[in-house]
Amino acid sequence: MLSITPPSDYPALPARFNMAAHVLTQAVALAGKPALELLHAKHTEVWTYAQMARAVQGVACGLLAQGLVPGDRVLMRLGNSVEFPVLFLAAIAAGLIPVPTSAMLTGAEVTKLCQLVTPALIVADEDVAVPEAPSCPVLPAAMLADMHSLPPQPFALGDPNRLAYIIFTSGTSGQPQAVAHAHRAILGRAMMLQGWYGLTPDDRLLHAGAFNWTYTLGTGLMDPWTMGATALIPAPQTPATALPDLLARAKATIFAAAPGVYRQMLRHPLPALPHLRHGLSAGEALPDTTRRAWTAATATPIYEAFGMSEISTFISGSPDHPAPAGSTGYAQPGRHVALLDDAGQPTAIGTPGILAVDRRDPGLFLGYFGDAAATQARFAGDWYLTGDTGLMAADGAITYLGRKDDMMNAGGFRVSPLEVEAAMASFPGLTDSAAIELEVKAGASIIALAYAAATPLPDHALAAHAAAALARYKQPRAFFHHTVLPRNANGKLNRRALRQTISQNLDAP
Repeated sequence: MLSITPPSDYPALPARFNMAAHVLTQAVALAGKPALELLHAKHTEVWTYAQMARAVQGVACGLLAQGLVPGDRVLMRLGNSVEFPVLFLAAIAAGLIPVPTSAMLTGAEVTKLCQLVTPALIVADEDVAVPEAPSCPVLPAAMLADMHSLPPQPFALGDPNRLAYIIFTSGTSGQPQAVAHAHRAILGRAMMLQGWYGLTPDDRLLHAGAFNWTYTLGTGLMDPWTMGATALIPAPQTPATALPDLLARAKATIFAAAPGVYRQMLRHPLPALPHLRHGLSAGEALPDTTRRAWTAATATPIYEAFGMSEISTFISGSPDHPAPAGSTGYAQPGRHVALLDDAGQPTAIGTPGILAVDRRDPGLFLGYFGDAAATQARFAGDWYLTGDTGLMAADGAITYLGRKDDMMNAGGFRVSPLEVEAAMASFPGLTDSAAIELEVKAGASIIALAYAAATPLPDHALAAHAAAALARYKQPRAFFHHTVLPRNANGKLNRRALRQTISQNLDAP
């Protein structure tokens, strides 16, 4: 048996399509239903489907009145406000290309992004950094509210394969890459609705992430609206410790977050959550200790998914098809996925390989904007190569093993950092960990464990714990204490930065 799922017959794409129109297709029938509830500490800001659709088409009109033409890029410098999804959908509705960015970026960082996508307009909140010398106009985000009541702009229909939006990812290089998605991307997301979420029109889904993240934009906003459900979003600067009370107050039925948010919430007792059906996790591997603690505290499961900015999620467990213990889940229904060897052929069942997705998948990106060489490097024949490794069981369950460039070599054996981290997670006092391959001298490297704890933990005790849980060749040989481990803006562990820091400290006199 080979590590490949059956080929998929993807639905035919419509001749003329607009992503924003598709997302808001429920707006007429559900005019008075809450589409978005922005959860502040002491009040809730409610936007109905009718209000959202009206604001989107009004802002679309206002953007074109700025002199923009279809195909122009609009760089978004906004925090978690209602205007973020309004602007995102309005630009797409008008045939423009929104480019969401993190509000935490500095002016210098934003300048680099502008050089990559050459926006025709920047829309920015007052307290969010913009380039010092922008090469295009900067529109204050506060002016968007005045556009809500403008005449509704008709949705710009066209080829579903044309560019709809660009979102940045750091990829494996640590340098930002502009991921270009087509209008059809929203149709590819339909495979997640039951293949991961178990989403119904009656659900109230609370997502804890920043709007610029594809996980939040899709899972937290676009997908619930496509289904006619209600999206619940915490107001800006809401700490993780406040989320449990918001979940209870808003009567959330589904909760979505990165694993780190779950960990922070579990540091304190949780209130009763009688309406919650389950949680969703993505962004990085979910530790079993976190999963078990959440289930014990809430009596609800967490369904994990694996994906990336170039396609969002494509492997997951779901209410209808839970992942077996220790695995990430199954290829979502309708996806064609394989694990490939170095020759580009499917590996045998149970043999690690590179995760690959059919290049015809409607959710797959168009490419890296302005970088044809980088785009071409990610494709081989009929496959998009993710750069991540995994293995498939006989029943089709896939276990994520980590980035190809994060895999460790111990005495000739390939070792996944996730396996080592999972084994060390239960050590008392350890709050976070990262296993890395560390070169200690030319041609010689070891497995090391960087860990977070309030104070340094005894190396001999950590080593003994590893010896009891892992084969000798998988055990860390060195331990490095940190108060916190470096993570990027979306909460993902930054192993590259960690390796560089430890190596520099070792080389220092």
